Amino acid sequence: MTRWNWINGNFVEADRAVVSLNDLALQRGYGLFDFFRTRDGKPLFLQEHLNRFFNSAKLLYLQPPIEKEALKTIVLQLIKKNNLSESGVKLTLTGGYSSDGYTPATPNLIIQQNEIRVFGVETFQKGIKIITYPYQRELPQAKTTNYLIGIWLQKQLQACGADEVLYQSGGIITEFPRANVFIVTKDNKLITPFKNILHGVTRRNLLKIAQKLFVVEERDIAIEELKQAQEVFLTSTTKRLLPVFEIDGTPLSRTNPITRVLYREFLKLEEEELTKQTPGVMA
Repeated sequence: MTRWNWINGNFVEADRAVVSLNDLALQRGYGLFDFFRTRDGKPLFLQEHLNRFFNSAKLLYLQPPIEKEALKTIVLQLIKKNNLSESGVKLTLTGGYSSDGYTPATPNLIIQQNEIRVFGVETFQKGIKIITYPYQRELPQAKTTNYLIGIWLQKQLQACGADEVLYQSGGIITEFPRANVFIVTKDNKLITPFKNILHGVTRRNLLKIAQKLFVVEERDIAIEELKQAQEVFLTSTTKRLLPVFEIDGTPLSRTNPITRVLYREFLKLEEEELTKQTPGVMA
């Protein structure tokens, strides 16, 4: 079965999709992307991902070659063309073919779609182990292609038997390389960092849910408060919610009643998002 990508105005077979070696994304790592899931051939939270994509482009001073609504139309055409039920769609905007290898040029816009594995109930029940590491992402409000430290730390994660690394700066936690973090305090308040992070789409939707059920605060969280929390979990597009059961070798509670409530409510929100979309006329 032919798999299609879209590059700069054209649908291209995936194994023939290419950009020049001169692209600034390759030469200097200058580029941005966004990523969302499809279920039953329908995109989840597409408009929110497009909004963040264009915001990242603005922060990096890169101008997408087409407007938001036109991009949305192309994305929906690609989803229909590939006909994948469960997939991930990645939008990439590169730094372009720089004449001097340093100055941004006209960006290349690339859309890819591939089958993916989404973390389900079994992974939720198992939970994850994490370590903390001192690092602050550059331009954290933008979803850039720079994952240098996160990838470099994979060897350390393996050595520690951990699943993810949580960044901290000056003793204040920020985010995971590919996810946001939440804690539940001993008085059942839900807390998540607000500054120096990428505001995830799953994070945003979870906050909408949580504010109807619990006391919610967006503020700094010290490492000490993290490790004393009643519950800790992460949020991301592919992982949804995943509870953290160990931090830097220290075990946490496995009961997680509030995390479980939020997980169930988020699954309901996904179903509502799909129901809003008329078959064949995806919103």
